[in-house]
Amino acid sequence: MSQPDYGFFSRLVHRIVLGPRFIGQTVFDLEEMSAGRDTSIAVSRPVFIAGLARSGSTILLNALHQTGLYRSLTYRDMPFVLMSGTWKRLATRSRIDKAAKERAHGDRLLVDYDSPEAFEEVFWRTLYGEKYITNERVVPHNPPKSVRRNFSRFVHHVIASRTHEQQNRYLSKNNNNLLRLPAIKRTFPDALIIVPFRDPLQQAMSLLRQHELFSERHAHDKFSMDYMNWLGHYEFGLGRKHYAYSEASNPHSPMDINYWLQGWHDAYKYALQKAPQDTVFIGYEQLCQAPETFFLSLFSRLGLDTAGAATAASFYEQAHPHPTQIRPDELTAACEQIHSSLLERAAL
Repeated sequence: MSQPDYGFFSRLVHRIVLGPRFIGQTVFDLEEMSAGRDTSIAVSRPVFIAGLARSGSTILLNALHQTGLYRSLTYRDMPFVLMSGTWKRLATRSRIDKAAKERAHGDRLLVDYDSPEAFEEVFWRTLYGEKYITNERVVPHNPPKSVRRNFSRFVHHVIASRTHEQQNRYLSKNNNNLLRLPAIKRTFPDALIIVPFRDPLQQAMSLLRQHELFSERHAHDKFSMDYMNWLGHYEFGLGRKHYAYSEASNPHSPMDINYWLQGWHDAYKYALQKAPQDTVFIGYEQLCQAPETFFLSLFSRLGLDTAGAATAASFYEQAHPHPTQIRPDELTAACEQIHSSLLERAAL
């Protein structure tokens, strides 16, 4: 939601619950104690959407979430995402609703309290953040079995806190999962990982616009920058960190389109190398051209009723990809080579 939705008390609670990692760890432990070792709810065939920011991941998340068959973390779970079941029981009596509003990105996507969002990274930052987050960098990592076991428990708690019985599968959108794709697959062998991508220049231009937008906002509202940091959203704004998918540093300024093209190149080159073999790569421009055909295939693969494919495809009715601008240089050529490799794998 947009920042005006957070008053003084709400901001204070967010700062207390999401700020210090030891508080988050305590919250997670309390949820574990409250839930016990209930195994009546199985985590089966979860879906993890993990693409670089501005890849169309949110609209894809919404298209799958509207089926009503998936449980995702929503704004209603904030800030107690690490104790979703306990928080649901405590907050039921004080449930409030507000009209949907355009989200802070200014991209015409509307959100309300029940909109799914990328809050899963709170788990990783809280329980393992010191291993992959530094003052300036975020790095790929291979979390140990103990952390993966806790992640499995976390997902179990989220499903158990569902509102409707038919929400018996987990759905996640988390860009940072690109940093740990093999670990996600080891934790949930029957998971489907989806990696969306866009034309490299268009995605880089969108990332640069978001960096400018959030940098201006963060300069006037420190809470908005802290909020993104608590959620592990270091992609843009004044809290930006370098995503180090390789040993090489990014030599460009964040105000230069080349910075974002280099980031695109490194992220998707890494994804092609590390993504499990059955990962689904999705080109945004290609999806927009034939959304119903795509969702018929995806729903079939997910074991969903294909009758719902048309509704999922309707989320793309107003999606209009921009034509690629020719920019012939060495970096763009390298991105286009990666883009061609992505398109080769982008088939269900």
